Amino acid sequence: MTQPPSQQPPQGGFGAPQEPPQGSPQPAAPGQPPQGQPPAQPPQMPAAPPTPPPAQPGYGYPQAPGQAPGYGYPQQPGPYNQPGPYGQQPGPYGQQPGPYGQQPGPYGQQPQPGYGYPQQQYPGAPVPGGPGGTGGGNPFKGKPAVIIGAAVAAAIVVAGGVFLATSGGDDDKKPVAQASTDGKAPSGSPSVDEGDGSGDGRPADDDLNAGRKPGEAKVLWLQKNDVDLPRNGADVYGPWVVGDTVVKGMYRAVSGYSVADGKQKWTLKLPADMCAAPSQTTADGKIVIGVKNGTTDKADCSDLQMIDLNTGKAGWKKSIKKNGIWDMMSDISLAISGDTVTVGRTSNSNAYRVSDGKELFGKPAGNCQPFAFAGGPKLIAASSCRTDDIDNPQHQIQEIDPATGKPKWTYRPARGWEIDRVYSVSPLVVSLTQSEKKKWSILAIKENGTLRSQLVGDKGDKFAPDCGSAFAIFGKSLDGCVGVAADANTFYMATEPDSSGTARTNKVVAFNLNTGKPKWKAAAPAEQIVKPLRMEGGNVLLYVEAGYNKGGGIAGLAPTGGAPKMLLRHPESTAQIESSFYNAKIVYVDGRSFIASGRVSASNDKEELETKTMMAFGK
Repeated sequence: MTQPPSQQPPQGGFGAPQEPPQGSPQPAAPGQPPQGQPPAQPPQMPAAPPTPPPAQPGYGYPQAPGQAPGYGYPQQPGPYNQPGPYGQQPGPYGQQPGPYGQQPGPYGQQPQPGYGYPQQQYPGAPVPGGPGGTGGGNPFKGKPAVIIGAAVAAAIVVAGGVFLATSGGDDDKKPVAQASTDGKAPSGSPSVDEGDGSGDGRPADDDLNAGRKPGEAKVLWLQKNDVDLPRNGADVYGPWVVGDTVVKGMYRAVSGYSVADGKQKWTLKLPADMCAAPSQTTADGKIVIGVKNGTTDKADCSDLQMIDLNTGKAGWKKSIKKNGIWDMMSDISLAISGDTVTVGRTSNSNAYRVSDGKELFGKPAGNCQPFAFAGGPKLIAASSCRTDDIDNPQHQIQEIDPATGKPKWTYRPARGWEIDRVYSVSPLVVSLTQSEKKKWSILAIKENGTLRSQLVGDKGDKFAPDCGSAFAIFGKSLDGCVGVAADANTFYMATEPDSSGTARTNKVVAFNLNTGKPKWKAAAPAEQIVKPLRMEGGNVLLYVEAGYNKGGGIAGLAPTGGAPKMLLRHPESTAQIESSFYNAKIVYVDGRSFIASGRVSASNDKEELETKTMMAFGK
């Protein structure tokens, strides 16, 4: 698959209508009325979502106060200047867009003109740029669902020359929780480098803590793969930390390990491939995963399995109710908010109670259908509305009641803008893309569903949120991106690494959510790269990537900026191991950090069983 080059966030704003100086066109904000000047292009971000120019309100878009047309009234789309290719730097963005009129709200679902099937919207189709980074362009936009499914099933060439394929043969079995009988301990040492340049060059009997320096964390344990995987490998789901257990799922099992020593505590065998999982669990450590309904290449990701991650016990299991022939089950995404798990997919959705599996709500009435959700303290739904032009989509975003599915408010961006990711649920920060014009926009939305601001990056800054593996095209969660974090009034995002020379580094940019303007920038430690993970104790929690002969670690960054303060410094002696995890996922809980590979694959069985899968550090 070809992947568009990097993009940059709008400098006059991420997709909102800008008021650029003469001769410097800027994009109009998605869903906002024009400001009376040509729109400017948002700063483009490499390895991140495309830079969309804001368009003027589309079908049914509520007007700013004082403007007459109401529900369903089609409006003139605003002009888009400089739609150029990804990576093209927009002209100078010296001016912040003027104040945006507030939408009258709340808005219910509004029917769209036109006929035909609902548009196929696949949130988060990869637009890779940085390591493991994906943006929101949609390479299959406008293609019928059946064709899309066939295209994906037809074996896609991916990184490392691996081909996606499915295996079959085993009869369906019910999941069975099994206590670990062999007390599998994590590997005490990494694999031996056999001279092909892919290893870490360490001996098999190596003591991982032997070279530890004062002030550096201990390597608590290192695991290698012990599962015989299909020839194309398998994605890793998690890790999730529940009490004293760290859990991850892969292929046909979900396993829990001791956070202290990495020994396996339990394993739940699955009857078929694990195919979906939410980014977070319930407050009491329960989760609902997606499992294929068979082991042949015709199996769909249509079975749900609840699991108590504290014990590894399987709870309720049920198949997702299919709503007609256009209900594609191969691209589901899951999200949890409170005691509700949502199942999003093309033009359909369902929600179940995590505790007992009762269906809470299903496909809503009307022409606008949710395709993905973001969970956590609030439940956010991204919907696609049926239109008369498949190349000019209409999306909307809503906060919905997790118990009933009823919308609390509705925000509609301008026609042509697609909701790509939710970077933060509370406060709400949303990424939108306009794939046809290769543009990207980031908007902050108020508690009542009206526009708060459009982020405006400085000229020259490029951003690269890490939103998952490029192996997955459909069924990507709306949430779960790394490289972004937010508190009540500030949004923090990492820039793309500076690739000049061997000493790659980057910085964190803090945006004022009330104005959209940058507040300050904080540089990463010398010759290293940082990624915001989340907020903790009022500070931004960062992962500092391991570099050449430099251990990684966890750092805190004050909300006022400055230099990151290391909280847990990983050993320099294991830097090469730490940096070897593919599409690494990082979790930091109670002073321990866990790094897990996002996918496990190898060229042969021997190499597969030597592949490092998870590593833990602590004091």
